[in-house]
Amino acid sequence: MSKLASSAAYLVPTSTNSSPSRETFRKFFECWLGEQNNYLEQLISTCKDYDHNRKNSPQSSQATLQPLINRVLEHYEHYYRSKSRWAKDDVLSMLSPSWTSTLEHAFLWIGGWRPSVAFHLLYSKSGHQLEAQLHELITGLGTGDLGDLSASQLTRVDQLQRKTVREENELTEKLAKHQETVADSSMVELAHEVTELLRSENTGDEVEEERVESTLAPKKDGLQEILQVADDLRLRTIKDVIEILTPIQAVHFLIAAAELHLRLHDWGKKGDWARRVHH
Repeated sequence: MSKLASSAAYLVPTSTNSSPSRETFRKFFECWLGEQNNYLEQLISTCKDYDHNRKNSPQSSQATLQPLINRVLEHYEHYYRSKSRWAKDDVLSMLSPSWTSTLEHAFLWIGGWRPSVAFHLLYSKSGHQLEAQLHELITGLGTGDLGDLSASQLTRVDQLQRKTVREENELTEKLAKHQETVADSSMVELAHEVTELLRSENTGDEVEEERVESTLAPKKDGLQEILQVADDLRLRTIKDVIEILTPIQAVHFLIAAAELHLRLHDWGKKGDWARRVHH
């Protein structure tokens, strides 16, 4: 039975003002990772069953894969819908997530994985499977996995990669321009005025907080908009890659994506724990 409801439970507001908390999203993320691991096990098991049955009924075997692929994609959609909701209330936490490790932080791009990484993952897995099945390919036997990508598929992947990289670069440039607004006239003036108030020991905390919040509000709104576009690109990239692949190739790709994500998270958490113990 799907565990989607487990992470969905954390979408229920935990306070009277219906504002999701950072801690709630941490719990949601941990549940979502557990569900991703469950889906990984299903993908691996399904892949093994397919390899066993495809010689007898290849078309029937392919048809059994699509429902699982759809569920996995829905699970990704579930994550990004939830993240979008939290980002409207706390975009800064979404951009600097405390629920990921320092190792994962080092590879973040606008609060998540860089979309073009999907193509490097695809090519890496394709190369590994190509080497593993080289004998079958030489003898003219198709493997059906990512080592068996056709010329047409490779062309479409290349076109998609070029398009994705262009969108990535445009968004990176947009973020850079928005980050420069941290030193615009409103911020510089406010920083000076607050410094003078602090030096004079003037107590106007409420007025000061209101001005700071009103000045920072458009900065946060801009970040939320950029994050939304980045997450949309991430999800769209996964779907577009899957669309190019055959069902069994899509299963292999989703396995590789989940394995990399889960293991990177584990390695990072273990490294963080080891550093805390030694310090």
